[in-house]
Amino acid sequence: MTAKSTFDIAIAGAGIVGAACAAEFASAGMKVVVIERDMVGSGATAAGMGHIVVMDDSEAQFALTRYSQQLWHELIPQLPAEVEYQKTGTIWVAADEEEMGEVYRKREYYAARGVATEVLDAKSLAAAEPNLRAGLAGGLLVPGDAVLYPPTAAAFLLRNAGCDLWVGKAVARLERGRVILQDGSEILAGTVVNATGSVAPELTPGLAVAPRKGHLVITDRYPGFLHHQLVELGYLKSAHSVGSDSVAFNVQPRRTDQLLIGSSRQDGTQDADVDRQIVRAMLSRAVEYMPGLGKLKAIRTWTGFRAATPDKLPLIGSSEIPGVYLATGHEGLGITTSLATGKLLADQVLRRESAIPFTPYLPSRATLVQSHA
Repeated sequence: MTAKSTFDIAIAGAGIVGAACAAEFASAGMKVVVIERDMVGSGATAAGMGHIVVMDDSEAQFALTRYSQQLWHELIPQLPAEVEYQKTGTIWVAADEEEMGEVYRKREYYAARGVATEVLDAKSLAAAEPNLRAGLAGGLLVPGDAVLYPPTAAAFLLRNAGCDLWVGKAVARLERGRVILQDGSEILAGTVVNATGSVAPELTPGLAVAPRKGHLVITDRYPGFLHHQLVELGYLKSAHSVGSDSVAFNVQPRRTDQLLIGSSRQDGTQDADVDRQIVRAMLSRAVEYMPGLGKLKAIRTWTGFRAATPDKLPLIGSSEIPGVYLATGHEGLGITTSLATGKLLADQVLRRESAIPFTPYLPSRATLVQSHA
């Protein structure tokens, strides 16, 4: 490494979003460098459950998740075993008839947009997941959803890209045409990308991005205990919050026969330590849905910070500094939407036509500016 190295693209952050951006630019024949302070996939990527899931909170969210899920499906033949890709499907679990109403709404929404689903009644749900408690009303199976192991997926994307990877190098500043590292060296690049997740505002001040803390628990190996990713459908109306924090039932099977249990959300804290109160609430919620979970052995609990925006959409596009682009603010959907983010960012930089409109994700969008004002 020289004091000044030159690339077409310099990306700060080797999480899955930075890796996906690197892969897309490299595939276009550009000379790419990725700079990472810690380890590949060690930030929010390591704290992600690894969903590859379509979501419908808004049309823009659906478009991005659907597009990216299709890109993941295209990549399946290339994914090595260590990525642990599994097409588990998602079952949105309905506890009562009111939540079954949401099942039917989601089914209609997805059907109108070409996403296959299957409504499960109580008997079908019990047959699909025998370890769920009795008395649940049913659910919606989305068979195209999948899970993977995010850190190895990020590493695969970077390796596949063949780009330069500088690990253990902290970025001090991002400027037009250059990245200044804390050791004083510089990287010259035609385009600079800030893909540093929840710490992105440290390098691009003024961003409407805030850290949102989450906890995850993984169990020992229990073959056959769980077959699908399960998510409770009624978390918005259920009384299972801890102060302003919240937890929800979300569990998924891993290819290792372990179970990954989430989820939690905490705003307004930067304390990375495990919060025992939150973990107890999260596991209590999980046991409400799957009583047998209470008998399993948990072998690790950890936390991470996701990059949240006020309107729940990521920032993909130019910052206020010419030549400095953003790829951050993905919150809990960074794994799913990483590949589409790389595509949309490269489309803007290279002035290519995009498969979906990128305007809903531009950092300058009106909804974000208004909510941040």
